[in-house]
Amino acid sequence: MEKYTNFQEKINNNVIEIQNASVYQNEHKVFENLNLNISKGEFVYLIGDTGSGKSSLLKTLYAEIRVSSGKIIIADTNLNEIKHKAIAKFRRKLGIVFQDFQLLTDRTIYENLKFVLKATGWKKKEEINERISEVLTSVHLENVKDKTPHQLSGGEQQRAAIARALLNRPQIILADEPTGNLDPEKSDKIIQLLKEISSRGTTVFIATHDYLIIKKHKARTIKCVDKGIIEVDINTI
Repeated sequence: MEKYTNFQEKINNNVIEIQNASVYQNEHKVFENLNLNISKGEFVYLIGDTGSGKSSLLKTLYAEIRVSSGKIIIADTNLNEIKHKAIAKFRRKLGIVFQDFQLLTDRTIYENLKFVLKATGWKKKEEINERISEVLTSVHLENVKDKTPHQLSGGEQQRAAIARALLNRPQIILADEPTGNLDPEKSDKIIQLLKEISSRGTTVFIATHDYLIIKKHKARTIKCVDKGIIEVDINTI
């Protein structure tokens, strides 16, 4: 199958646009001539062998790794031109979900979410409480706000992490192996939840190696290969 290299004509609802991009990490070329468009509300899987660049691509999209050449525009932000001091504000347009949850273990779920809101400029207690209630309801965790992470199952912790990612109403969710530490039943529920979030208009881009999940919950699938990407039919893998 040919590399997915034709940069499609710009569509107004694209929230991820990559054009002829090269990406280096520690002087090692990870991608060259990379091209990809993802639209508002689209749900897309990112697959590839270990070391093929899945995590590096996500890190590039949230500006932890800088683009070396070409063009990358994420949520109307040109990553070629972004200044270091503007990165934190840019990331409020994104929700980032990790394999290991990264919840603060010494505080309740409510306090975890409040910490993020306060750090991103929310000040009014009523608005903070209302937003926390909204995101916990949206991930079906209405009754856990006073529990600490260790009192929750792995699936519940990941849903809490997704709630945290939703706090600032992001245009895009970037998820790096979000089911990697979960059993098949909990993994299934997390993917169902992310698809539900996508159906409400938030773009979801998931790096995963869980082909069983992909085959069960089919969606557009991109594969990292040979310092580029190709679009694949999961049924052929």
